[in-house]
Parts: sequence; C-alpha cells; structure tokens
Amino acid sequence: MGQNQTWNQFVVKKGNKSLVLHTIMTYSPISRANIAHYTGLNKGTVSSLVNELLNEQLISESGPGQSSGGRRPVMLHFNEEAGFSIGIDLGVNYLLGTLTDLQGNIHCEKKMNHNELSYEEIEMKLFEIIDFLTASAPKSPYGIIGIGIGVPGTVSTKDEILLAPNLGWKNVDLKTVMEKKYDIPVTIENEANAGAYGEKRFGAGENFENIIYISAGIGIGVGLILNGKLYKGSNGFSGELGHMTIQANGLKCRCGNEGCWELYASEQALLNAAKHSDLPTASDKELTLEDLNDFAENNNPAAIQLFEKVGDYLGIGVNNIINIFNPDQIIIGNRIAASEKWLKETLEQRMKTHTLWYQHDDMNIYFSELNTHSTALGVAALTSEKFLNVDVEKRVSEA
Repeated sequence: MGQNQTWNQFVVKKGNKSLVLHTIMTYSPISRANIAHYTGLNKGTVSSLVNELLNEQLISESGPGQSSGGRRPVMLHFNEEAGFSIGIDLGVNYLLGTLTDLQGNIHCEKKMNHNELSYEEIEMKLFEIIDFLTASAPKSPYGIIGIGIGVPGTVSTKDEILLAPNLGWKNVDLKTVMEKKYDIPVTIENEANAGAYGEKRFGAGENFENIIYISAGIGIGVGLILNGKLYKGSNGFSGELGHMTIQANGLKCRCGNEGCWELYASEQALLNAAKHSDLPTASDKELTLEDLNDFAENNNPAAIQLFEKVGDYLGIGVNNIINIFNPDQIIIGNRIAASEKWLKETLEQRMKTHTLWYQHDDMNIYFSELNTHSTALGVAALTSEKFLNVDVEKRVSEA
C-alpha cells in the first residue's frame, strides 16, 4: 500500500471520527444506529469509531433507550467532563477567568480588577488566575486541556499580540510565555472575536448567521460572524472598527488616529464625560460604570443624559457597520451592556433616522445575554474545539 493511500485512509478515518464525536455531542444521548443514520457512515465504521471514543473516555454508554420495535438500543453520551478549558478575558482594567467543561458549562470563575499595570504585573495576575482555576478543576481523564486568552488588541493568525493600545502593548508573544510555563496548548484571540464566538455558541447569536458583536468596554472592539463563521481577515486583523473615524479632526486616540469611534461611545468615553458633569463624587474616588448605573436607576438626569449621548454615538458607529455588512443581528456586549436601559432609546433613534431605509426591516439589535462572559466563554470554546478536533471545515473536507 502506497504512503499516500495510507495517509488518505488516516485522514478519512480522523475526519469520520470527528464527525461521529460531533454527532454524539449534538444529539446525546444517541444510539449507534442513529449515528449511522445522521452521518451516512455504515454501522461497522460507526461501531469501530464508537469503541475508540469509549476507550478514550470522550463518551460513555448507558442502559437501553426507547425502542422503535425490537430490542432497545444502548445509548451513548458525550462525556463533557472528560477535560476542562480555561478561558480568560484580559480586559484593560479587569481579568475574568472561567473554568468550563467541554460543553461550555462554567464550573468556576475568578475576577480581578486592575489599573495601569505593567505587562509583567498583568502576567503575574494571569498566573494567579490560571493556578486558582487549575486547582479548582474536578478530577478528569484529560485535566486542563488548554488555556484561551482574549486580549483587547490586534492578534495575528500566529497568535502574536501585535498591538494592544489601551494596554500599551506592542509585539507581545504571550502564547510562548504561557505554553512554556504550563506545557499545554494556549490560544490567544482578539477579545471581540472571542466574544462574537461566545455569543454565537451560547448567547444571543445562536439563531443568526451574520452577526456583528460590539464589545464596548474601555475601548471598542468588533467581532464578525459572517455566514456562520468567525471572520478574521487575511492576517487576523479584521474588526478594528473601534478605530474608524467618526469625527474629523476629533480627539487624539492612543492608536495614533484622531476622532476614533471608541473615544465617543465606550465605557471610557462615558467615564471621561462624567468627570465634567454635575454628578456628586468623593474627592479621592473616580466614578465607575456601576456608580453611573446606580445614579441612572435613581433617575438622576445628569447620569441619564450621559448614557443617552453615548447611546447616540454608539448608533453612529452601528449605522456605519450595518451599511457595510448588512448583518442579521447586532449584539452590544462587554461591560456597557449592563446599561442597556439608558442606551437603547437614543441608539435606536439614531438607527431609525440614519440607516438606509431598506436595511430597517430585518435588523435585530440585542444587548448581550452573556453580559461580561462572552469573551471568556468564546475563547474557552475555541480551546475545547481544538482539543476535540471538531472544526466543521476539517470535518467536511476530511470525511
């Protein structure tokens, strides 16, 4: 048998095995006969691949299921606790770490706030969160199968952080540092891309194929799901729409441009405007987003006006995005999603008056269901999928 033929058989088998595993994950509990029905593979192939997956402890079997006549079949279940994934949202002023099983269920989480830390200090906090989550993981056959980190910046297709302006980072190879320390696979992803993926898998985007996810925190990042897939551009640099110019000769941005959208529509923009408002604050304490939400909840007109202005600026950028991409759905996420109540009216008003009339009918604007967890869950899911090798394109091309 030639080397090419042997390799082709290996590739086909690997693809079929992924297909069987993905079918069990989707339809669990499921019988062998139904796997054959869904996949189109013959029963012998299914049986052989199921035995391998049982030996690998990625699936388990339980007593008979319902019969459609004749002997009742044994049912197969995906073992979602065969291993655990760590997903971290590395924010400009916080770190959120989650420990999830292979189906994205959160088993433990830890949050830390920080302010103006150096790269080395953030690295130490990352180690602290990862060590804490690792120690809290239940016993499992594969343990921690990988670490995913979402960062607010431009990430290359090789997982290098080229620029994270709001952190002051340039050309940072966090992946190598983490893999050297923990000796497990590490995935670095732009936080808005990870957030978009988290919403598609677990949140408001489950039923849509063309989704624009707007992560509005200290800065603004945008993640794009186009035709059901995460769109990253040729080098991984897509989605830097927080830095589109919405104000000619406007404020100077850390990225080097002027008048960037994130200077007017982000959490930071809101906090900067709050400093020049009539809102009461202790002399040694800066107002937080939570403070502003509390003021607005108590009908403080100055706080409500601040939110309304930011909602209008959000609408300007969203309007531009709709005209470029014609999506089914816009999701506003990250920390500012908690202020939906006071942002929504001016945002929607801006859309009605400025979006091209034929874009109106099918447009769905949502605020994130996962709130601040979209990025951590998304990057944990990307990590789990690498471990399980259930990438859809690979399955189709290999099967």
